[in-house]
Amino acid sequence: QVQLVESGGGLVQAGGSLRLSCAASGRTFSSYGMGWFRQAPGKEREFVAAITLSGDSTYYADSVKGRFTISRDNAKNTVYLQMNTLKPEDTAVYYCAAAQVKYITTTQRRYAYWGQGTQVTVSS
Repeated sequence: QVQLVESGGGLVQAGGSLRLSCAASGRTFSSYGMGWFRQAPGKEREFVAAITLSGDSTYYADSVKGRFTISRDNAKNTVYLQMNTLKPEDTAVYYCAAAQVKYITTTQRRYAYWGQGTQVTVSS
């Protein structure tokens, strides 16, 4: 079992930055691939970024590539999402999720554990 708690969301102007954190409980954090997803109002939840167990490989949705960076600190049981050059279309509830896989996956059903989400609002 893994419990995930996101933090760091808020209101920011377009062009600004935010860093989201996701703290995981348990001793097996390094056994999980981690991902970030988001859901905007009226839209389906979508993949944002993912990182492997050790953090040696990452993958991004085209919409955030070059602006967002996912990272993890296994000693702190935490995964991060650094978001730069934010746009109004980045407004959404952001979720972190854990998948017991050794590879990158963008498939939501492979993520067994989810946080409660944190709201990010980007004003124009």
